[in-house]
Amino acid sequence: MLLRRIAAALCATALAAAGLQATSAGPAAAAAPRVLYYDASQAQEFRSVVDQGAQIWNSRVTNVRLVPVSSGQTPNIRVYADNGWPRTYTTSLGNGRWYMGREAVNDGYSQPRIAAHEFGHILGLPDRRTGLCADLMSGSSAPVSCTNAYPNTREASTVNSNFASVAATAPQVYVWAGQPALQ
Repeated sequence: MLLRRIAAALCATALAAAGLQATSAGPAAAAAPRVLYYDASQAQEFRSVVDQGAQIWNSRVTNVRLVPVSSGQTPNIRVYADNGWPRTYTTSLGNGRWYMGREAVNDGYSQPRIAAHEFGHILGLPDRRTGLCADLMSGSSAPVSCTNAYPNTREASTVNSNFASVAATAPQVYVWAGQPALQ
């Protein structure tokens, strides 16, 4: 490191003697986060909880932002409400649709946890049936009493990595299967 500094100083001195000025690019600017637009207009009574789920992710990750779609824009994500179980259908990383299923809500699962969990699938996270409330992607394998709607450090780090570059992913379907669990 010392040799590099000495070499840089000698170079700057030589350039100055020639009437030139050495400049430094400085630290690289951080890349702007990728913005994903979501449309919650068909989420019915869950519209505000969808916004809450997006804000949870926005408070924990830096490489992606979930933003409500404005008039005239095409959303990356569409959110619906129905009477089934929550589920997500991705078309690629950051794109797809998910359902806020009333069946899980009626069974007592935390609405913000469901919303954040389903956004997690759009952001590239699979289900992890750990049963731990601290793991957002454990879904309903955690007890119904679990209200933690925030991704843990590993989950947030994975999402940041997913959006650190433009990475393509194959379409995925996260549907309800077998034991009750948030998808």
